[in-house]
Amino acid sequence: MGLGKKTVEEMDVRGKRVLVRCDFNVPMKDGKITNDNRIVAALPTIKKLIENGGKVILCSHLGKPKNGPEEKFSLAPVAVRLSELLGKEVVFANDDEVVGPNAKAAVAAMKDGDVVLLQNTRFRKEETKNLPEFSKDLASLADCYVNDAFGSAHRAHCSTAGVTDYIKDTAVGYLMEKEIRYLGNAVNDPVRPFTAILGGAKVADKLNVISNLLEKVDTLIIGGGMAYTFVKAQGYETGKSLCDDSKIDYCKEMMEKAKANGVKLLLPVDTVCVKDFPDPIDAAVDTTVYPISQMPADMEGCDIGPETMKLFADAVKASKTVVWNGPMGVFENPTLAAGTLAVAKAMAESDATTVIGGGDSAAAVQQMGLGDKMTHISTGGGASLEYLEGKELPGIACIQNA
Repeated sequence: MGLGKKTVEEMDVRGKRVLVRCDFNVPMKDGKITNDNRIVAALPTIKKLIENGGKVILCSHLGKPKNGPEEKFSLAPVAVRLSELLGKEVVFANDDEVVGPNAKAAVAAMKDGDVVLLQNTRFRKEETKNLPEFSKDLASLADCYVNDAFGSAHRAHCSTAGVTDYIKDTAVGYLMEKEIRYLGNAVNDPVRPFTAILGGAKVADKLNVISNLLEKVDTLIIGGGMAYTFVKAQGYETGKSLCDDSKIDYCKEMMEKAKANGVKLLLPVDTVCVKDFPDPIDAAVDTTVYPISQMPADMEGCDIGPETMKLFADAVKASKTVVWNGPMGVFENPTLAAGTLAVAKAMAESDATTVIGGGDSAAAVQQMGLGDKMTHISTGGGASLEYLEGKELPGIACIQNA
């Protein structure tokens, strides 16, 4: 499957003002950036546009300001870090209305290759409602538009979608291109056998993902808290484990669908149980392993057991494409992270194309030091889930086709 979208490589930007939507939603503590991965990830696109003589105007949201502008959500620290990483000044246009006198003056003064960063797009109430007033304001600054913020591509906001109603020359950046290539192709045009692994707490979060993947995969592995609803649907006791009784019939339907589609559906065969959930979450905890059919009523399943780890790892090793979204247990606790680690290790050791679908799985893989062993780690949690559901993402749909 080709990319289907115009890319930054194909855009002529010399002497033009280029508005670039980045994902600078970085973690902050006391006004300091605690992890700059997202800023670093945006550099290839920014550098390419500088090299090609564009006037680069960057925009992003940060956090969830509730009532308009709030100092703690200012992008000022991002401008400082970007200047360090690029080795050149990034002018910060500090306007509470985002496109205000500072932004207009900074853009008017730009020479080819200069970089300006606008204030947090969510300082404008219109941003999340995708109202034309703000889209027009953003568009008034630029001649062309690049979206490189996959983590926000599932939101139809002014800066991710609305602005393209007023700027016609549009493209995706390198980061977005990589996401479409790996995540999109892995799901829609995989090298087989194709295995998807789903974990995390709730079945409800992944209803459409499960159903969509059962149309596409050869093997579907389900672990994490969501597995216990499937376990109950098989007629077993789940004790104090996470279980959504309202979804038991849905789980039965999915088991039937897997059978009808010839998909191997792998569920836990044993589980690591605790008497009481650890408090705090990383506290020492006593565990007992039980076969899945023999869970005691007064215990809670918090990770997959050793037999399940082997079952899942063998399936991964037999695959050519593996997509993973959601941990296998309470991975924040060292004792209960073994299942998640086993899956991550199996993926790291396999010669398959391995794609991590953002969110907790991405955090777990990085935490375990296995990030560089994966083919691709998605930068979007919600966006990658919606992609796996087969939805069209507004931030990609609005970019002109190649």
